[in-house]
Amino acid sequence: MRSSLLVFALAAFVAANPLLKADPAQDQHVILISVDGLAHYYFDDPKAPMPTIRKLAAEGARAKRMKTSLPTVTWPNHTTLVTGVQPGKHGVIGNSVFDRATQKEIVYLPDPVFDKDEIVKVPTVYDVVHQAGLSTAGIIWPASRNAKTLDWTVPDVGTQELFTKYGTPSLLEECRAAGIPVDRQEEWCKAGNAGKFPRDNLYTQMAVHVIKKHKPNFLALHLVSVDAFEHATGRQTPETYAAIQDSDNHIRDIVQAVEEAGLKDKTTFIITADHGFITYTKIIQPNVLLKQLGYIKAFGPRPTERQVWSFSQGVAYIYVLDQPNKKKIIEDITPKLAAMEGVEQVIEEKDFAQYGMQTPAEDARMPDLILSAKDGYYFGNNVAGDQLIEKTDAPKGAHGYSPSHPLMDASFVIAGPRIKPGTVLDLISNTDVAPTASHLLGVEMQDVDGKVLSEVMR
Repeated sequence: MRSSLLVFALAAFVAANPLLKADPAQDQHVILISVDGLAHYYFDDPKAPMPTIRKLAAEGARAKRMKTSLPTVTWPNHTTLVTGVQPGKHGVIGNSVFDRATQKEIVYLPDPVFDKDEIVKVPTVYDVVHQAGLSTAGIIWPASRNAKTLDWTVPDVGTQELFTKYGTPSLLEECRAAGIPVDRQEEWCKAGNAGKFPRDNLYTQMAVHVIKKHKPNFLALHLVSVDAFEHATGRQTPETYAAIQDSDNHIRDIVQAVEEAGLKDKTTFIITADHGFITYTKIIQPNVLLKQLGYIKAFGPRPTERQVWSFSQGVAYIYVLDQPNKKKIIEDITPKLAAMEGVEQVIEEKDFAQYGMQTPAEDARMPDLILSAKDGYYFGNNVAGDQLIEKTDAPKGAHGYSPSHPLMDASFVIAGPRIKPGTVLDLISNTDVAPTASHLLGVEMQDVDGKVLSEVMR
């Protein structure tokens, strides 16, 4: 009688949660590691020292390229990795957004303001597997602050106050007792690139601790160093290669921790990234053009009146703030913006859906036009002066461009007991990661844009 009641209760639970079909694999584990900025082209780059990642690919499978989401920046793409849907559906449409009503920037990165449930509109893989009764962990995963379905977590934030407030109290205490320097998080965040290696070392130590002590069914870890040094110096530089080696060493430590925890034959590793990278030396300033066209008035660097505003997300989000004249303004500015030096693509509202984005009528945070730059160029927000193109002092790195730009494609490697060794796929989507991870844990995500990568499985 009791077992019948349990079966009935489970059936009722699944029926009440149409986003999942569950036969949870309590003895299986998935570890998702994002190496921020690890572009697809590094895998075949002999200068990129990543023996652990390549070994996992040889033992398992990889994709030559993983298509990313518009805009190809950190918060939207990390959220796509764990939801299986494009930003228009999950709601994290940028690292920041421009509020039309207040004409101010609303910052998402690095989770200084909002909890996960305030900005992510759909279930994540960790929500779904947690609902199915499996255990979960997240170490500075973007847009996961105060996530109720992460059993052990610290958020991706800059201050010690928020790190402590939203970190799992027992986890922080366990780490302190183990000598893991969790109280130096803010110090290293404030140190800029000098703090990136210590930060990744801290986060890896925390992940190793969670794996060995708690053995979560699902763990997501975000490593930050590669992205930081690419921004500073451009792609495929000595500094970036050093960061790749550092990240690869941390992945080696995670693999070793799994083996020491006795979970080797039950764990699947997914090593991926949120976006690729380009190197640029020129900055396009659309707001200067809009000022010259009379749509912006400014006092030095400060706008005093705006009918239109360009807001950089790597791409340029163009907001028409004069709604009564919107159609006329768009007709006027679109060809002029398209003709600017360095502009490769203008994405109009009628094309937003093919990029997985909503229209401004559906989501007021969305722009009216999106500009993507050519290789070697980046968009700025400057409104001062008369220069439409500014040169950088030295080469810099960036992302955020249209996902149709091949340099924005990311890495993807998957390895584990259920993965066919030596499998190589030409192209996958970042929307495939979440449904594949949940499938390996016996839980099927529903209503996602991606698919389970069954072709890599035994």
